[in-house]
Amino acid sequence: MISAVLTDPALDSILAFCAEDPIERVFLEDVARRGFGRFRGVEGGDGLAALCYFGANVVPSGSGCDAFAGEAAARGTRMLIGDEQAVGELWTAARSLMPEPREDRPDEPVYVLREAVGGEPNGVRPATVDDLDLLLPACAATHAGELGVDPLERDPHGFRRRTLAQIEEGRSWLWAEDGTILFKAEASAWTPSAVQLQQVWVDPEVRNRGYGKRGLSDLCRLLLAQTPTVCLFARRENEPAIRLYESIGMERAGTYRSVLF
Repeated sequence: MISAVLTDPALDSILAFCAEDPIERVFLEDVARRGFGRFRGVEGGDGLAALCYFGANVVPSGSGCDAFAGEAAARGTRMLIGDEQAVGELWTAARSLMPEPREDRPDEPVYVLREAVGGEPNGVRPATVDDLDLLLPACAATHAGELGVDPLERDPHGFRRRTLAQIEEGRSWLWAEDGTILFKAEASAWTPSAVQLQQVWVDPEVRNRGYGKRGLSDLCRLLLAQTPTVCLFARRENEPAIRLYESIGMERAGTYRSVLF
């Protein structure tokens, strides 16, 4: 039986916990600073031992994440995602309380880059509101490819609103020519320590021409001028993406796991 007492941690406690591993916990720090979602914690000998974010997804971190099983099961969770050990602890405890997952993705490699790759600037720039209609189907395609759900069928208005918000918050970048997206990416989290990228994408019609490498290199140069680290994670079977990340000098720095419902 789980005996740990759950707490509602204060922001300073959350930030101190995230500072212990700013790459693995970049998403937790970002949403805490922005005041999104709800957090629950487990106290340790000196500060938090475990922390869990409850929002659209459930994101655990630390040691003793089995304590969050009951709350995760009660929330109609769509996905457990985060550090592989933390997700494993939570899922082991919650498995009998939750539906059978439609997919379980262990061993998702986390990559980091701390030094910009040299090269000539390309056309990567922050996306603008005028780019929304061009970006929307590309963002939907990457979302469907990563999560197996077409957001334009499930929630078209909500997805359009969220895509627009990413643009307005300066968390979306684009390289397009003649209406074709040569490269695009978004930030899923951004803290003083790191930017976590997601939904890296090149239009299928122009793939295998080097645009992904050139675009990602260019974007990382832009970001590393402002932030110490760029990070992201990939599905372990996505060999083209992994080759791309490693080709610009990214190094593996951890492992995530995703359990999708």
